[in-house]
Amino acid sequence: MTTDNRFAAATLACPVAKTARTRTRFMILALISGGTMINYLDRSVMGIAAPSISADLGLNAVMMGLIFSAFSWTYAAAQIPGGILIDRLGTKFTYWLALTLWSLFTGLQGFAQGFLSLLGFRLLVGASEAPCFPTNSRVVATWFPQSERARATGIYTFAEYVGLAFLTPLLFWVLHAHGWRVLLMAVGILGVLYGLVWWRKYHEPHESTTANQAELDYIAEGGGVIDGGQKATRFSWSQIPALLKYRNMLGICLGQFACNSTNVFFLTWFPTYLVTERHMPWLKVGWVAVLPFIAASLGTLAGGWLSDALLRRGYSLNVARKLPVIAGLLTASVIVLANYVDSDALVITILCVAYFAQGMSALAWMIVSDIAPKGLLGLSGGVFNLFANAAGIVTPLTIGVIVTTTGSFVWALAFVSSITVLGALCYLFMVRDLRRLPEIQSVQQGAL
Repeated sequence: MTTDNRFAAATLACPVAKTARTRTRFMILALISGGTMINYLDRSVMGIAAPSISADLGLNAVMMGLIFSAFSWTYAAAQIPGGILIDRLGTKFTYWLALTLWSLFTGLQGFAQGFLSLLGFRLLVGASEAPCFPTNSRVVATWFPQSERARATGIYTFAEYVGLAFLTPLLFWVLHAHGWRVLLMAVGILGVLYGLVWWRKYHEPHESTTANQAELDYIAEGGGVIDGGQKATRFSWSQIPALLKYRNMLGICLGQFACNSTNVFFLTWFPTYLVTERHMPWLKVGWVAVLPFIAASLGTLAGGWLSDALLRRGYSLNVARKLPVIAGLLTASVIVLANYVDSDALVITILCVAYFAQGMSALAWMIVSDIAPKGLLGLSGGVFNLFANAAGIVTPLTIGVIVTTTGSFVWALAFVSSITVLGALCYLFMVRDLRRLPEIQSVQQGAL
């Protein structure tokens, strides 16, 4: 056999090396994680600036309460329209538009001259932020195989708490060094600039120039939509009750209301609870309040890791997805135990455990990616987030009534605890096998 023939035979005997997958999907995950961090920075920075704003503009506690609540009203009301925009206009344009607008309105709050102008800008921030999480859910369903979606959801959810915990000292420094107007404008400018990054870097899988065929095949084999199959869908209002008639969709929506109730407590009443119920000085509260947010951020990562680990070990999608959510909701109910201990350290420990568990249950956003009908991922996310943010309206008001009526937080913590248990029951008895819902066709009447 000649040298050439021997080389040819050896070549045929050795299999061709398999092309390594690119990792473009993780760059996409970094993009939505950055957007989510800015989203929570923009909605929470008002709480940091509030004392200075009140003093400067002469706003009393009732006025500031209205400013705080204004965000949730428009944010909840815009969930379904935001979801429709995603399905009609696509991911890239809708997210860029939302990010740019909410950042612009955040910055404009720094020019407010009184209650009405500040209230108006706050309403616009809430409405503009509505498409963020439905878009995140859609991106995960598009770019990630089912086996990686839980961790992806945990990572971008982790970014929520980065803005609330790890960046809080920097925000306070800007406030004290330059004032509340500069603080709001700086956060707004950051978001507008990030919008330019998003516009340049985000692409659908079938448009990507950095993802190779091996990565696209891997995503597609795992259930990702890589061919642009989620393009504009004709909308009609009849699609909303059509979605909610499925017990899986209704069950996860009710469960998300319960999950977000715990989150809302920490975002609104938690510092007041430490001061009035536990009699902690404000300086101590400023440091202590960071700990539960760190715990929650770790909970989101733990929930995503556990879910994907269960899936890799051969457990069903039902077990892998629902177990961390149910365990998180049930464990979050321990918040009521804070009523029965005297030690501040033990109280903070209980609250950290509860918020860590709430972080685990935030994995439910990924379930939307698993079950939403093709073509309606945006609308499904909007409906889901509408229920979540109904908690942003109901829970603070209910706790306020309880505290005003009873003079303590005892029954308020019991209320939050009971809601989490009800959420777990929804998942146990309403949510059945997790599979993608059938496509829902729009009807001519009322279609958009």
